[in-house]
Amino acid sequence: MTTDTESLQATIERLHAAGGDADRDEARAAFATLRAELSAGRFRAATPDPAAPAGWRVHGWVKQGILVGFRCGAIAAFPGGDPDVPFLDKDTLPLKRLDAASRVRLVPGGSSIRDGAFVGAGVICMPPMFINIGAHVGAGTLVDSHALVGSCAQVGERVHVSAAAQIGGVLEPIGAMPVIIEDDVLVGGSTGVYEGTVVKSRAVIGAGTVLTGSTPVYDLPRRRVIRPGDGAPVVIPEGAVVVPGARAVTAEAGREWGLALATPVIVKYRDEKTDAGAELEAWLR
Repeated sequence: MTTDTESLQATIERLHAAGGDADRDEARAAFATLRAELSAGRFRAATPDPAAPAGWRVHGWVKQGILVGFRCGAIAAFPGGDPDVPFLDKDTLPLKRLDAASRVRLVPGGSSIRDGAFVGAGVICMPPMFINIGAHVGAGTLVDSHALVGSCAQVGERVHVSAAAQIGGVLEPIGAMPVIIEDDVLVGGSTGVYEGTVVKSRAVIGAGTVLTGSTPVYDLPRRRVIRPGDGAPVVIPEGAVVVPGARAVTAEAGREWGLALATPVIVKYRDEKTDAGAELEAWLR
């Protein structure tokens, strides 16, 4: 960590602690610096750490800085499709400026990327989609129509975030793990990944699956139940293929009524057939 980083971190922590009493001009300047560093990918809300329980370390001060940016912003007009009907949002949260040199395809049709999000080269954004501030989206990833990449979510390289998938944002609690999607993951359509769930590389999350940081996942091939650990959320193993499932309610009334609860189930681990199916994404690029 450089001295400049330490200085910015200390400033943001002080401004966050001051709440509404923080100096607004200082807060706006500090947030502008943080936003530029996030947008360039030099700072992240979480970074890989093999020594951490889930393999990732959270940088809570980055989340604090984003909250400072919301607090010190004023409502301002942003250009819209109709010049007479502009967008209205906090002036500290403009859209990210892209040009052809970025090698990002941002397809017309109602998509937005907030400045302060990092978007790697070769990322494809299909309309309408939204990438929020603090998110980190690795090179070659596809963010499909109606998909969300929430605040501080960390999405790896060559990931397919399918249509209507929701990668939840985690700003508070400050120390909470953001959602982590590692490299080469396929996130199926209408999937929800929330509450700091960690999805390891090459996993496949089947369409309609909902993952949270606290919901147990039933691993059929390895005959185990994956639960959150001490201070760590649920971690989906590398190469796991997860689909929606159900488990019987064992309480008396549940048995009587024949009820079941939705639960994610690992049905297998990625093999050559799964990989061949995933290669279809190449045709979209």
